[in-house]
Amino acid sequence: MTAGATIDPSLRSGLARTGLRNREHYPALVIGTGIAGLTTAFVLASAGIRVLLVTKASDPKDCNTFWAQGGIIYQGENDSPAKLVADILRAGAGISNEEAVHFLANEGPRVVKELLLDEMHVPFSMNLEGELDLTQEGAHSVSRIIHAGDATGHAIEVSLLNRVKNEPNITMATEVTAIDLLTTHHHPGDIQFRYRLTNECVGAYLLDNRTNDVFTVFADYTILATGGIGQVYLHSTNTRHAIGDGVVMAHRAGARIMNAEYVQFHPTALADKKANHFLISEALRGEGARLRNKRGEYFMEKYSPDLKDLAPRDIVARAIVEEMTTNKEEHVYLDLANFYNGHQPIAERFPNIKKACAEIGIDIERDPIPVVPAAHYFCGGVLVNTSGETTLSRLYAIGETSCSGLHGGNRLASTSLLEGLTWGYYAAHSIRERLASGSSSASPAVQRALSSRAPGRGEVDPAMLGTIPDWRPAGSQNVEDPALILQDWTTIQNTMWNYVGIVRTYERLKRAVADMRQLGTRLTKFYHEAAITKPIVELFHGQQVAAIVANAAIRNPVSRGAHFRRD
Repeated sequence: MTAGATIDPSLRSGLARTGLRNREHYPALVIGTGIAGLTTAFVLASAGIRVLLVTKASDPKDCNTFWAQGGIIYQGENDSPAKLVADILRAGAGISNEEAVHFLANEGPRVVKELLLDEMHVPFSMNLEGELDLTQEGAHSVSRIIHAGDATGHAIEVSLLNRVKNEPNITMATEVTAIDLLTTHHHPGDIQFRYRLTNECVGAYLLDNRTNDVFTVFADYTILATGGIGQVYLHSTNTRHAIGDGVVMAHRAGARIMNAEYVQFHPTALADKKANHFLISEALRGEGARLRNKRGEYFMEKYSPDLKDLAPRDIVARAIVEEMTTNKEEHVYLDLANFYNGHQPIAERFPNIKKACAEIGIDIERDPIPVVPAAHYFCGGVLVNTSGETTLSRLYAIGETSCSGLHGGNRLASTSLLEGLTWGYYAAHSIRERLASGSSSASPAVQRALSSRAPGRGEVDPAMLGTIPDWRPAGSQNVEDPALILQDWTTIQNTMWNYVGIVRTYERLKRAVADMRQLGTRLTKFYHEAAITKPIVELFHGQQVAAIVANAAIRNPVSRGAHFRRD
């Protein structure tokens, strides 16, 4: 076991390079290195709990958190939890979990102050008075969002990683792909353990991407923080790793999935193939930018007379699609130059967006920005409570992988980073209590005293773990043909974009369900013949999460929020 974590992928890529041995047992296994995973790992490690933190990326910063632009909710002048609750519920289209909404509104800003401001000293932008610069985004009633220019996620991710790499209780490994969760109802070789009524998650099979060796890793608690599902769509703002691994693994293990039909499309991604759907932050509209079509008509008042360009994202995305369809246009324009009302120069407020646009010949201080909608955020996921616990014992899910019900049918801007931070923080505290005492009823003083010891009654049964076999390869043929994998991904992404996209119909969804079922049958056979590799695992997971979303969408005939049924 190594003494501390590092973020240098050349030194610590793969499990073998961490010094980890097969069948090693950790108190906590965290899968994912975005804001949710890093927060959980840091809080656990700070309490003296050993954590194995893994990511399938070669660089732990290669996640959606790193690319988040707009900001994170804090608290504005004349603001209150009640006002934030009202804004979240309004954006959520009437199906948000009110307990989760109240929890975030009351606890989220406090965790921002404790962790990001006081502990991490994240370099958020300041105004001319030397105070945190508060901005407003779509569907917010007040300015309550703090940011670090237009690279808020970058600032938070780097700050968290810099702390995590110095935590001696964290072992971090890059280029590690989670294949499957280990559960007591499925994996023990001794049938006696399978008769227990409660199904428990006790770790995972982890693939070393470099060697293709599969490690059996046991954990008292497993935390899924694998991010969203954007890459199953043809157009997405997500990183290439966001294919829903955590959702699929939890689903196979028996955890409940909720609200999978609610996929939020960001209205404004840069409409240029070379830009790879670079996100044009909602903060631009918060600072005055307006949408117009090629004829120069500012059109949002037609679709949302009250909120106009600051309407919730589902309304704005559908409005753009309607304008594009009606006018036979490939994109619309976002006009910042003529309506910017921020106190900083545009180049200082949005330096990264200015740079990305300049690379394709657009000067945002002068020119309108061509934009199109793109798959952005998964409002559904693994059902959890306010501690991140799932319906599968010992399994936690946090961040975009989870569904706390906070977002309902449509996410309010800048709630995603706050959700990952807050649920990551409270998941860690829940696990600390369970490891320390096996019960959440212990007094805070007792919990603090016990948390410094080795894990106690929260551990899984070691006798049962001894009966779980190592990974048994289903196939051994080296049949990883890049052309076949690319074609299957093309099928998945085009099917989801055309049939399970911004505007849906029963006939489109029926075609998507049938196509994904047919592809799934073929891929299952392929999966059981091929030697295991990261591309094959990802393709298998991508098809399965596409099927989950398509099936959820066809079962729900009610148009609400991000799930819009034209029929």
